[in-house]
Amino acid sequence: MGWSYIARILLLFFFCPNFFCCLVFHKLLRFRILTAKVMSKSTRDSMYKVSANKKRPSASGLEFIGPLVSSVEETPDPISTVIKGEIPSWITGSFLRNGPGRFEFGESKFTHWFDGMALMHRFHIKDGQVTYSSSFLRSDSYVQNAEKNRIVVSEFGTLATPDPCKNIFARFFSRFQIPKATDNAGVSFVKYKGDFYVSTETNFMRRIDPVSLETKEKVDWSKYIAINAATAHPHYDRDGATYNLGNSYDRKGFFYHIFRVPPDDGKDDVADLSGAEILCSIPASDPRKPSYYHSFVMSENYIVFIEQPIKLDLMKFMLYRIVGKSFHKVMSWNPELETIFHVVDRHTGQLIKTKYYSSAMFTLHQINAYEDNGYLIMDMCCGDDGNVIGDFTIKNLQASGEELDKFFNSLCTNLPRRYVLPLDVKEDEPNDHNLISLSYTTATAVKTVTGVFLSHEDLYSDDLLQYGGLEFPQINYMHYNARPYRYFYACGFGHVFGDSLLKMDLEGKKLKVWRHTGLFPSEPVFVPAPDAKDEDDGVVMSVVITPREKKNSFLLVLDAKTFTELGRAEVPVDIPYGTHGLFNEMS
Repeated sequence: MGWSYIARILLLFFFCPNFFCCLVFHKLLRFRILTAKVMSKSTRDSMYKVSANKKRPSASGLEFIGPLVSSVEETPDPISTVIKGEIPSWITGSFLRNGPGRFEFGESKFTHWFDGMALMHRFHIKDGQVTYSSSFLRSDSYVQNAEKNRIVVSEFGTLATPDPCKNIFARFFSRFQIPKATDNAGVSFVKYKGDFYVSTETNFMRRIDPVSLETKEKVDWSKYIAINAATAHPHYDRDGATYNLGNSYDRKGFFYHIFRVPPDDGKDDVADLSGAEILCSIPASDPRKPSYYHSFVMSENYIVFIEQPIKLDLMKFMLYRIVGKSFHKVMSWNPELETIFHVVDRHTGQLIKTKYYSSAMFTLHQINAYEDNGYLIMDMCCGDDGNVIGDFTIKNLQASGEELDKFFNSLCTNLPRRYVLPLDVKEDEPNDHNLISLSYTTATAVKTVTGVFLSHEDLYSDDLLQYGGLEFPQINYMHYNARPYRYFYACGFGHVFGDSLLKMDLEGKKLKVWRHTGLFPSEPVFVPAPDAKDEDDGVVMSVVITPREKKNSFLLVLDAKTFTELGRAEVPVDIPYGTHGLFNEMS
């Protein structure tokens, strides 16, 4: 039973869906039986072990956050804000944010937070003053939903229902049609060749005017390179090139692809990803169940893809529309599996033959990575329960009282970890001893009969637990990405959504904290000062919202060094809880 068998089933599903319906259940049963026999013969490496994260204290009496996941109106024309304190006059540019902003059309409602229609925000800062504007992304998904006044495009956690105007037979057979990938790009702002795009995790992006927030061309990655999807978290090198991670599947199997888009070539004002090239293709360790990923690691000379045990079941994926399940139901957390670190030379595209692996963990966001004396140091936010991704349903987020407490306490605690990979592992190296000789880390890498087993170092002290762990990490990316660094910034998660801002000093693992009851800050973004001498010379920006009072949001500006408030720009609009953003420096 090879991949060619699965490929034939996929082709049959794509081109003959009605015939497929009659055949698939017999084949699926046979496939499951044979797969079970194969898997029962697998063995585990003797070094496999579980190293669990610590957990934050249980919470009770959590504040209701339903208003933070409620639909809002857009503000297409810039409006003035009220400045409290002082916004540094050297800041000139726009803080751009993305995230869900509309959760229903007519009587139909989205069921998962990720599914809300993308709402783009712009805080423009100049001479100590700030204006605010926002605009819904006019994606095909948004336009079609609005025209029908119901949800007609399936999203991550919401399956579009058949058109009620069709007869019963048409509605039945519509379940066998291949759903189109959404272009509801509500995860982040990204840059390619000097242009701004909004991105999600499908093969579609939308080019955006970063000043007016006007929706421009729809871009399909598959028109440029052979991939089916790309992450919303690319990396940028100092020459202006962009790197990202995508995937594809064909008769040869399922592959993860690392690709590069060249720097801006000064062409006309049109979406242009020409010159994009795949640097390396990594076959999935299990082609029937590839891993979910959200981002990847990049240092000066290496790219690391982390194949984690959050798995996508391709057989379930083929059937999910037929049985009426949303996409996130085909994902599963498999803690009995290893986490594999695939290391690729960024310049040659060569995959390092050494297998690096650890016990099961999941990661959404990396902090930084750099090389030191023959080692690759990787810092990232990690958890021990990958089920968290499917849990952020609107029902859970709009719960209250004991139900909200129960949901929050069921979530794993994400905490910062360091993994260290020895880059030159010799074949004659003896097994069962630590290969790491760096004095400043307790992380280990032990050679085994199957590769190098990694154990992490915790990048925190226990005081972090009272703030709920952390996520949405950011650094001084412009000057310290892929280089040794000292500081990172993040949201503390003492609630379902971030309820504090944190600055971590890795020298001593010391915290500075900004936290005020009832306020929920967004992912912090660091902006370096023009005359910066130290790594933390600059400001940290975050959009702060509250469920306690309508139209009471503000842009917060902190001194990055002292982590104290410099000023805020109060904006009289409702802003829902968002995802990611960036600062667009302007002259």
